[in-house]
Amino acid sequence: MINLLKKFTVILVLFVSLTATVAAQTEYKRDALWAKEINAFAAADKKEFPKRGKILFVGSSSFRAWRTLREDFPDFYIINRGFGGAHLEDVNFYANQIVFPYKPKLIVLYAGENDIAAGKPVDAVFNDFKTFVASVEKNLPKSRLIVVSVKPSPARREFAAKYKQLNALMKTETERDKKHLIFVDVWTPMTDGDDEPKKDIFLGDKIHLNRKGYEIWRETLLPFIETGWKGKF
Repeated sequence: MINLLKKFTVILVLFVSLTATVAAQTEYKRDALWAKEINAFAAADKKEFPKRGKILFVGSSSFRAWRTLREDFPDFYIINRGFGGAHLEDVNFYANQIVFPYKPKLIVLYAGENDIAAGKPVDAVFNDFKTFVASVEKNLPKSRLIVVSVKPSPARREFAAKYKQLNALMKTETERDKKHLIFVDVWTPMTDGDDEPKKDIFLGDKIHLNRKGYEIWRETLLPFIETGWKGKF
């Protein structure tokens, strides 16, 4: 009986150790997944470091794919640090490289959509969001943060309820500090009267936006960028 208990204990220890190793490897692979894009940002910064105290767009591929971002906001100096497929935890992981060094006066964040689509629980994604907000408040206490709601991608309609839940949580979180935080709803202008995504504003993958979709984002975000830049929301 004692020998059997010892064997069970050894197996349990090995299992825990293996689980920890797999988790560590998964974390390492996640880091490596974005190495090419993050290194590209570092190379661009080394060649010509962006001006500090400007406007930073950071998050997933919906920002990365916004090729006309600077042209759409010609009155502002824009730094785009969107990277494809990013989750909120990835933004947190790389914040010391792609957020804080620029000391932005205004940050525009879009992330969370990929997280939910990958199967992460809403609460876990929301916790990652709160981690980002807290890190901004700590490292950039004077910066203002515009949080863009998760969009209603047609290819991900099965997650619509979870996206709405996450949007509601993020909106509530921003309301605790209306001087530095604001939530911007892009879901509503991207849907019709029946809460269905407008079909003519997405690319063929039914996830990323076409020019018409980005025009909606521009029109929706511009007033908040203008007021946020002036130091108020």
